[in-house]
Amino acid sequence: MIELFHGYTYSGHPLACAAALAAQDIYRDEKLFERAKTLEPIWADAIHGLKGLPNVLDIRTIGLVGAIDLASRPDAVGARAFEAMDRGFQEHGIMMRITGDTIALSPPLVITEEQIGEIVDKLTKVIKAVA
Repeated sequence: MIELFHGYTYSGHPLACAAALAAQDIYRDEKLFERAKTLEPIWADAIHGLKGLPNVLDIRTIGLVGAIDLASRPDAVGARAFEAMDRGFQEHGIMMRITGDTIALSPPLVITEEQIGEIVDKLTKVIKAVA
């Protein structure tokens, strides 16, 4: 039986190419990269504002990406960040990625200053809860 040739994202299928070109048009027309550059210092200040919370060891940002290193629990590396991810989603509706005991954040380029504040407020509650 011949496979249904529906296309793959890596094979240059015309539909995938059309979607990619449309996405590039949106990035250009809505000036999403320029927007991200404008929000970068606001994001950095907000995320670095979490410094001093319980078990926060390090914070770093670049562009609209952020990472918060949490202290590992004795004999349970990754458990604190996993609990933060779970609580964040279940109790506050915030989705975050973790790796070990690091919370990794990468908001969409259409984020607003108000939404940055909302993320930081929720993260503050979550980090305090997993102390």
